[in-house]
Amino acid sequence: MNCVFHIPHASTVIPEEYLQHFLLNDEKLNEEILKMTDHYTDQLFEFDTITQKTLKFPVSRLLVDPERFVSDSEEVMSKVGMGCIYEKTHNGKSLKHGSKIRDELIRRYYQPHHERFTDMVDECLKLNSKCLIVDCHSFPKNPLPYELIQEPNRAEICIGTDGFHTPDWLSKHLVDDFRDSGFSVAINKPFSGSIVPTAHWQRKKEVSSVMIEIRRDLYMNEETGEKSDNFAMVKEVIFNAISNLT
Repeated sequence: MNCVFHIPHASTVIPEEYLQHFLLNDEKLNEEILKMTDHYTDQLFEFDTITQKTLKFPVSRLLVDPERFVSDSEEVMSKVGMGCIYEKTHNGKSLKHGSKIRDELIRRYYQPHHERFTDMVDECLKLNSKCLIVDCHSFPKNPLPYELIQEPNRAEICIGTDGFHTPDWLSKHLVDDFRDSGFSVAINKPFSGSIVPTAHWQRKKEVSSVMIEIRRDLYMNEETGEKSDNFAMVKEVIFNAISNLT
């Protein structure tokens, strides 16, 4: 089965022309980037021997988040100031004047990303009649204040599922593989769901999707942002779990 790896939150890039709209000084903005970025997920999910297409969002989620609904009325995280265009930091402080650049950011980054995502899945379907989307994320060991689930004891691996697009065998296989490798695993906790292009959502069973969330302390120092000595081992475990699917 061909795969599309979706990597929405790995970038730390904020183009210089948008920095003027942020309300944090350089130090505080860097702290926010450190806390909110899914660091190194583009490297953790980079493999030479899996048939995959990879789509990485080019800018930081602090600028625009491609995994939020555009309409705040549809997006539950807009209630904490973290809709498609973040207005608040991880701890509820003002982040930026997002309304001034909202339409531009959606037009420049959000829409082209989702168009490319749909195209990649379509290409995958044409080649193989089926497509597996792997939604690639990481999460902090301790919940950040904005998060909806604040339980402190978090599993090391979170598998996110969609009721229509994640078959039971897929989530079971990943849970079993990660547990066999010695990791604790939870389904849809602390984060749930998995992305599917709107054109295929709830329409095509041939499009499967699963989210894999890796707890950051497994592979990096959350205080400094540096990789830890376990990085290669964690990457190998992810590779083995996914390669057994394909």
